[in-house]
Amino acid sequence: MAELLHRLGTFAAKRAWTVILAWIVILGIAVGGFLIGFKGLSSSFDVPGTASGEVLEELEASLPDFSGASGTVVFHSEDGAPLTDAQRSDISELAEAAKDLPDVADVIDPFEAQQQLEDQQQQIVDGRQQIADGRAQAEAGQQQLDAARAQIAEGQAQLDAAGAQLAAIEMPEEARAPQLAQLEAQQQQLDAGNAELDAQQEQLDAGIAELDENQAKLEQGAELASYAEKIGVVSADEATALVNVSFTEPRLDLSQETKDAVVEHFEGTPVDGVQVAISTDISQGVPEILGVGEAVGVVIAAIVLIVVLGSILAAAFPIVTALVGVGIGAMATLAFSGVTQMASVTPILGVMLGLAVGIDYSLFILYRHRKQMLQGAGVVESIGLANGTAGNAVVFAGTTVIVALLALNITGIPFLGLMGTAGAVSVAVAVLIAISLTPALLGLAGTRLLSKKARARASIAAAGEPGTAPDVNRGVKPMTNLRAVVTAVVATVVLLVIAIPSMSMRLGLPDGGSEAEGSTAYEAYTLTDEAFGEGANGPLLITADLPEGLDDDGVLDAQLAVARELASMDDIDAIAPVAVSDDHRLTAFQVVPAEGPNSLSTETLVRDLRELPPVDGEIALGVAGQAAINIDISEGLQEVLPLYLVVVVGLSFLIMVMVFRSLVVPLIATGGFVLSLFATYGAVTAVFQWGWLGEWLGVHNPGPILSFLPVILVGILFGLAMDYQLFLATGMREAYAHGAPAKLAVAQGFRAGRTVVIAAAIIMVAVFGGFIASDSVMIKSMGFGLALGVLLDAIVVRMLLVPALMHLVGRGAWWLPKWLDRIIPNVDVEGSALERRHPVHH
Repeated sequence: MAELLHRLGTFAAKRAWTVILAWIVILGIAVGGFLIGFKGLSSSFDVPGTASGEVLEELEASLPDFSGASGTVVFHSEDGAPLTDAQRSDISELAEAAKDLPDVADVIDPFEAQQQLEDQQQQIVDGRQQIADGRAQAEAGQQQLDAARAQIAEGQAQLDAAGAQLAAIEMPEEARAPQLAQLEAQQQQLDAGNAELDAQQEQLDAGIAELDENQAKLEQGAELASYAEKIGVVSADEATALVNVSFTEPRLDLSQETKDAVVEHFEGTPVDGVQVAISTDISQGVPEILGVGEAVGVVIAAIVLIVVLGSILAAAFPIVTALVGVGIGAMATLAFSGVTQMASVTPILGVMLGLAVGIDYSLFILYRHRKQMLQGAGVVESIGLANGTAGNAVVFAGTTVIVALLALNITGIPFLGLMGTAGAVSVAVAVLIAISLTPALLGLAGTRLLSKKARARASIAAAGEPGTAPDVNRGVKPMTNLRAVVTAVVATVVLLVIAIPSMSMRLGLPDGGSEAEGSTAYEAYTLTDEAFGEGANGPLLITADLPEGLDDDGVLDAQLAVARELASMDDIDAIAPVAVSDDHRLTAFQVVPAEGPNSLSTETLVRDLRELPPVDGEIALGVAGQAAINIDISEGLQEVLPLYLVVVVGLSFLIMVMVFRSLVVPLIATGGFVLSLFATYGAVTAVFQWGWLGEWLGVHNPGPILSFLPVILVGILFGLAMDYQLFLATGMREAYAHGAPAKLAVAQGFRAGRTVVIAAAIIMVAVFGGFIASDSVMIKSMGFGLALGVLLDAIVVRMLLVPALMHLVGRGAWWLPKWLDRIIPNVDVEGSALERRHPVHH
């Protein structure tokens, strides 16, 4: 590999314009692919096979109107007074007109909905009054029936007395017959009266039974309605109203154009005296890829490069090559957005990595080339040798990062795997540009790469005058054992202390409350919270699978049983049945939790709901909604983190064993990385979850950590950590291989690599830190985590802990079993064999 890279570097230096034009063509192809293939990005995330995903699939089959995406538009009077009739009318007109927007399924007029709720409440009151009136009439009828029965009973007694009197008198049958006939006629009249009263009693009883049945149904409806009392779309002070917008497309398939059209519709036609704010479900778009913060980061990187390389021209090359690499990587990635669904953070990760490693990798080669020129080497031969040595290290360092990023695909989470692949592409492009375009630019620059003073020093060195090539290792002494022990202990303790907050780290996805202050999503979240409570920002959707064969009354009984079960749980403010499928096999409820979607109580509530046994032994419940989806995504990512960590560390460990031909050095490097990783987790938790330094960093509403951030940090930071390990430890190994005692070799290798590693780390921190200025909390947390992770690993671990431990281990650091030494290929990453074949000529 080193020989191949030497040839490539020499060719690029001699045929500079050929290489430059080739990269310009590649950049043009990437831009063309972007113009043709870019179809937009998604601001949503998905993890397949989750519980909420299964619920949404069931809804799509049985209740398709509830499977699409949805969001809210919040209207609030600017003076806090109740919305006027004119304002209400304008809002209603906007809501009605929004129904014609693309992919919009329905738009709910808040004032119509509120009137319907009030009408339903009045219907319950009226129904109770009607039942009370019916019961009063029934009681009056019963009294009349009782009075009539009393009269008949009195007549029956008189008739019986007359019959008895007639029987007691002796008279001829001829005289008795007419009187008996008269008594029988009267008895028939009484019997007919009794029969009529029985019929009326039966009718009255049926009426009372119907009243009882109606009252039971009314009370069931009233009970259901009572559970939904806290659900509203117009606030109690009538100053705030919510317009609910539902879409035909699911959340993941909803295009940015559709969301933009809704935002433009409601914001483009302002209502006089009314503030409008749109929830994050609709207003969240694609964050800015580059902004002021990123520009400041690049400027800081440029200053560091000027200090380290000594000339503006030399400092410009790493930045130019990095920008070219970012352009190619980002455009190539976005060109495939029409083929596969791509999250909005995917290209941003590529830009972060492309800038950072692009500058660093070019710096490593350029620094080696400059060093060789100062020692008197010719331009072309120095470029070839730098490409074969430092370039070889760049290839292996980049391979480590690429392996870590591509391993994200083993998580089984599509958007995360795609992010890793896009990042790997950016790193691969950065490596290729570093080993081809950088040598070409260096060839064009020639000796102008050096300042006038440096060129003079190089000329003296090239002349071969004695004493002109200083011994860089003169005066280098190994540290004392005491210093090594103290350094290792202090570094470890510092990292462990910073890592403490990681023990309480919670994962989630940002909600509207995490958006930038003043943004429409933040305003919508805040206004909704103030007017309707925290839970209104993250309602849950509960489904209930009903038994087969239920009629309308059976469905009502089942809904009430489910509502009662839900109402018995803690942290639920309101429950409302919202739909029943045509076959009566599925019903859905809207449940408003007591707190917001990212609160611990809501997370606990979702888990408790999923652990409930079937209601009445046969009604199984499902939980969906944005809060549940976020929890599912976070849990899915948390589950794959250990596996991913094992795979990445395992693969990279094998690469390091091959590079360093040692078992101890990779173990020390890996252990140090684990410490710096958890310290990074702790710092991220302290800032973004606990709110420490939140005012300085723009974190105004602390909450759970971005769910995929821990996984991303593992992949990127491990790869970058191994870069610094490679550039420091290879110098130590080279010194040891040339006969230096083990402890002295540590000091010599550290001296040789410290300048470029510190510069590279500062550049990384500056580039990643620039993204902290982003308004998006996702980008902000990624930038902070990566910047701090690089700082802790490069400075505390690689510059302090690792050298101290390697000093204490001594010769044992380079121990490798003989049988393993025989089977491992000699990759010669430091290019020692190449230097022997191509010595620098003065």
